[in-house]
Amino acid sequence: MKIELCNFSGFKIYPGHGKVFVKGDSRTYRFINGKCESYFMQRLKPSKLDWTVVFRRLHKKGITEEVSKKRTRRTVKAQRAVVGASLEAIKAKRAQKPEVRAAQRQQALRQAKEKKQADEQKKKVEKAKSSSTRAAQPKPKFSKQQVKGAAPKVKATSR
Repeated sequence: MKIELCNFSGFKIYPGHGKVFVKGDSRTYRFINGKCESYFMQRLKPSKLDWTVVFRRLHKKGITEEVSKKRTRRTVKAQRAVVGASLEAIKAKRAQKPEVRAAQRQQALRQAKEKKQADEQKKKVEKAKSSSTRAAQPKPKFSKQQVKGAAPKVKATSR
């Protein structure tokens, strides 16, 4: 299957389509349709008609393949300091061996647990002190409904 090109528009002409025009000096011209043939006979320049391939090439229309040469921007990773630590401290931690870091993490966890236990012990001691002082002063008992201002309960008289 041979695909020809239109001598006027530059479009592809598939087998079974188009016309062939032979001049007196036996030069052949192929046209995709009557429109192209008519413009050729009128001696119009295809570079002046914006739908032809020649015009599109001259005016750089529809060139998508060459755009791929455009360089893409590479993302640059930058290390910055975090609120709690400086950049040097972060780099030093990264440079440490994983075993050392794991040991430090375990120690920090142990310290946090000990501190939590100490705080709980303090709370227990304070609670025990406060409860002993409360036992000395008995509170008057009120129902919560009375305190809120609800009407007093009426006793049943049927029994």
